[in-house]
Amino acid sequence: MASPSPSLYLHPTLSFFLFLLLLILHVTPSQTAHPDLAPLLAFKSSSDISNKLSTWTTTNPCHTFPAFLGVSCLHNRVTSLVLENLNLQGRFDSLTSLAKLRVLSLKHNQLTGPIPDLSNLTSLKLVFLSHNHFYGNFPLLLPSLFRLDLSYNNISGRIPVTINRMTNLLTLRLEENKFSGSIDFLSLPSLKDINISKNNLSGEIPISISGFPQVVFSDNPFLCGSPLLECTKPKIASSPTTLPSIAAVPKTKGNRSKRGKKRVTTLAIVAIIFGDVFVLVLVSFILYCYFAKDSDSEDKNVVEMEKPGLRNSIDKGKMVFLDGGRRFELEELLKASAEMLGKGGLGTTYKAMLDDGNMVVVKRLKDVVITGGKREFEDRMEVLGRLRHPNIVRLKAYYFAKDEKLLVYDYMSNGNLFGLLHGNRGPGRTPLDWPTRLKIAAGASRGLAYIHNFSTKLTHGNLKSTNILLDQSGNVYLSDVGLSPFTPPSAIQRSTGYNAPELSPSNNTRNKTTQKSDVYSFGVLLMELLTGKCPASMMMDNGGIVDLPRWVQSVVREEWTAEVFDLELMSYKDIEEEMVGLLHIAISCTSSAPEQRPVMSHVAKMIHEIEGSVDQMSPASREMLNSVSNSPPVI
Repeated sequence: MASPSPSLYLHPTLSFFLFLLLLILHVTPSQTAHPDLAPLLAFKSSSDISNKLSTWTTTNPCHTFPAFLGVSCLHNRVTSLVLENLNLQGRFDSLTSLAKLRVLSLKHNQLTGPIPDLSNLTSLKLVFLSHNHFYGNFPLLLPSLFRLDLSYNNISGRIPVTINRMTNLLTLRLEENKFSGSIDFLSLPSLKDINISKNNLSGEIPISISGFPQVVFSDNPFLCGSPLLECTKPKIASSPTTLPSIAAVPKTKGNRSKRGKKRVTTLAIVAIIFGDVFVLVLVSFILYCYFAKDSDSEDKNVVEMEKPGLRNSIDKGKMVFLDGGRRFELEELLKASAEMLGKGGLGTTYKAMLDDGNMVVVKRLKDVVITGGKREFEDRMEVLGRLRHPNIVRLKAYYFAKDEKLLVYDYMSNGNLFGLLHGNRGPGRTPLDWPTRLKIAAGASRGLAYIHNFSTKLTHGNLKSTNILLDQSGNVYLSDVGLSPFTPPSAIQRSTGYNAPELSPSNNTRNKTTQKSDVYSFGVLLMELLTGKCPASMMMDNGGIVDLPRWVQSVVREEWTAEVFDLELMSYKDIEEEMVGLLHIAISCTSSAPEQRPVMSHVAKMIHEIEGSVDQMSPASREMLNSVSNSPPVI
């Protein structure tokens, strides 16, 4: 009988070891595989004397029920830790091992000791440690922080010069501490909110932060400069050796008399000269007013809209009114008190006040392309005049002549979206809050959907943030609707950031806008609202140049969606779901293939559903959302 092969005896042994290995892996507690559990449990053990963290067990902190109180995760790592008003005590050094932490809020507790070194937390963006008992010096932190709140503690020492490395810092709250020394070096270009009151700071307030209100610097006895009292420069006493000798000063009465007589004579001559000049100027002014009186009374209210060209064409056309409002003659419009609002691709826009006090906007079209002549222009105005929607600026009247074409609109007093979103980004700026941005997105979507439903061939054609207007009540309006067929070639490049790929100059379709290209432009507009960035070419980390939609998509592909959003939105709580929802709509609208873009009626409905979640909030929640909160958002 043949002896058994050695492999037959090894097989059971191998099987046994494999079984033992699987058994070990199976019974090993899951917490040993999660890198964030041990630091969390260590913190709970040392600081949770009131057992407020009872949901923190030995399970996976990112996949357990009930969830760990105050813990949020992304990709199975702890990214947010919000533990407020829990009577936590002691130190929190163990939490510095949470390598992926982005938000840390431990305010309103009883924590103490020096703040540990947080510089290893390279993902950290928001730090809120106010209303505790921390002491020691200013902590070591990261240049990438957006918000830092150390207020209402006992931290002392100087504010380090290295704080200027935090170039992204939006909020710096250090009030009610014991900081001392000068802050004249402080230069934080992104700062929107600062409070260093009730410390022992000294010296002059730097110009970079002097635009903030006085209250944020108060109760620092030795701090001075705008907006506080002006700094007094120390008086430097002259050295005794520089004073003239007493013996060198003439004391004779005769000398004093001569000098006094000479001084009086000089002053008298100067006074006579000034008197003669004054009389001459006064007489000249009276004569000028007398002879210029009639001329001024005729021309002082004439609108500066290149009047010679307009006046030459008065007899060649007439004002055509498209609504039942007040009517006026062209001559009255020309003489109205006016102010230029700006110049665009279609021409110059003016704000004009009529004799009865009503305000209108006059757009003077320049170098427009009208291949079909007057009939084409009138047909287009007839269509645009029938547009009646709460989110579309109403076309009141138009004027057509060979050399002059004027459009008259209702006036919107609150400016345009571009100015509200990008204007005056610096200290003292009032950020455009999230509810307002969402309201603008919803209103613009409804207006654009109405245009598309009005006629399958009608488009806006030039949708961008400068053409989104707001009235005194904050209502949203689309302007420059339906004028793209008249746009001169020189103006096309000005809106390239919003243009759909199929409208590229190489495709020879620059003026052939479609409703799908409108949808693309609207998607770019949504991205502008969400990111706070202008839709121009942007630099990538690898040195490449992309437009705003491609940049947004590249960031989302890397699964860092939160990095897309405007820094000014980082202070709001509980809006992440709404922002991500709006971002998904924007991405679908900017699909490179026109047929893959949604129709505007569907887009408006989706945004309305997002907007409804804000409208249905309680008054207290809505008030919270409209204010800049000190609490961190959920990221």
